[in-house]
Amino acid sequence: DWRLAFWTLFSVLLPVLITAWCSFQRSRRQLLIRDIFRKSKHDWHYTDLFGQPSYCCVCAQPILRGAFCGCCGLRAGERCCLREADRQFLCKEVVTRAPQGSVPHHWVRGNVPLCSLCVVCKQQCGTQPKLCDYRCAWCQYTVHDECMVDCLRTEECTFGEFKDLIIPPNYLAAINQMRKEKRTSYEKVVPYCRKHWMPVIILANTRSGNNMGETLLGEFKMLLNPVQVFDLSKITPAKALQLCTLLPCNAVRVLVCGGDGTVGWVLDAIDEMKIKGQEQYIPQVAILPLGTGNDLSNTLGWGAGYAGEVPVEQILRNVMEADGIRLDRWKVQVTNKGYYNLRKPKVFTMNNYFSIGPDALMALNFHAHREKTPSLFSSRIINKAVYFFYGTKDCLVQECKDLNKKVELELDGERIELPNLEGIIVLNIGYWGGGCRLWEGMGDEPYPLARHDDGLLEVVGVHGSFHCAQIQVKLANPVRLGQAHTVRLILKSSKMPMQVDGEPWAQGPCTVTITHKTHALMLYHSGEQTDDDASSLSE
Repeated sequence: DWRLAFWTLFSVLLPVLITAWCSFQRSRRQLLIRDIFRKSKHDWHYTDLFGQPSYCCVCAQPILRGAFCGCCGLRAGERCCLREADRQFLCKEVVTRAPQGSVPHHWVRGNVPLCSLCVVCKQQCGTQPKLCDYRCAWCQYTVHDECMVDCLRTEECTFGEFKDLIIPPNYLAAINQMRKEKRTSYEKVVPYCRKHWMPVIILANTRSGNNMGETLLGEFKMLLNPVQVFDLSKITPAKALQLCTLLPCNAVRVLVCGGDGTVGWVLDAIDEMKIKGQEQYIPQVAILPLGTGNDLSNTLGWGAGYAGEVPVEQILRNVMEADGIRLDRWKVQVTNKGYYNLRKPKVFTMNNYFSIGPDALMALNFHAHREKTPSLFSSRIINKAVYFFYGTKDCLVQECKDLNKKVELELDGERIELPNLEGIIVLNIGYWGGGCRLWEGMGDEPYPLARHDDGLLEVVGVHGSFHCAQIQVKLANPVRLGQAHTVRLILKSSKMPMQVDGEPWAQGPCTVTITHKTHALMLYHSGEQTDDDASSLSE
């Protein structure tokens, strides 16, 4: 009996002890690796499985998991190889003391991109199942082992295809020297860099939409200078955009990787630059849509959403080829009613649209649930499914009915008689509700074209959530109330849901006044435009 009890206890405890020991070793290994990452000059990241056949840069053995540098592309196995790689190999420098025009190639051996061609013999690189061939971390050129000669190791790097977007490390060294000498004529350094130089700054929100920001940060750091790539979860746009003051006037382009809310955050930081008297450094803004709605991105031709289907290299080409346009930005002031109300009016900046009614109610319910459980809302598909659920619920409940009896609407000082409505939407851009051209509706009626740079707002009404759904699939037209330079809406009674650019709240009796605030300099990508976009731009 005691033997049976012993072996039973042993069979139960052994798996528990093995699991505990493995967990302890794993956590200990992760602490040691994290300590190496913290002290290293490389931008190390750990992965449990590489996405392609990989080889350790130290021992040249094939590896399934290990660390990779997000800046230079170096790969290493477990911590012994990782420590050795940290000692043997340098990461590409963001600032160098090299003289102007003499930045050498930064060659990294092995793990070259698939289907890359040798710059010497024009044959495919990386075809052998071992650590072989070289790649420059700046210009992305690849060379066979047998084609590598001494002149290639020491020759000047041209920075490759994206030379007009990269901030060279020797440029930053020259700027640092000029700042020490208290000289601000940075334009004198530009001819040494590029004739048609348009440096790009990457601002990525790693928390937007489908959580692709982290991956994009690494890919952009590989192709550009890491100093021009920023994670907005670690640094504010206002601080990141101060890099513009070290670059040529009216030449900088900013790529915002995030949703419409992230774009608005960046545009607010650019407005702060204007207040500080830095108007000559204002950049033009492009968008890589990572959010849920992405209506502003859609309006400017950058698409309704990004899921990795376009290579990062093509995104940078699109930024280089994009055309500059202006975007109206509006001031939304909400003044509460009441004789004893001493609170200051709420002031918002609007880029996309303002609304009161069912779509604001859907946004409010979605926002409340996302605040409670943010981990559940990490997918664009899930987010849209939740919106659909609340829209269906409102079709049955109709919480915003008889809105026309609760509000008064004035367009440029003229009062508008309202029909029976549940919602009013004030539009600045062509798209609304995740890809719907609300002002145009079915497109079967003559109407003035909607533009985002004419200083006019389009005001429409909807009969409810079901009417919104019909408009989105082009089965109905909105109730077009008019266009105006100034919109005034008075909520006389009860509490109603409102939203500005997807930021919702519940509002009591108040007066909402929308007036023009300023213009933003944006970039328009013509490759994604529709026939409606082309016709609106040609007017």
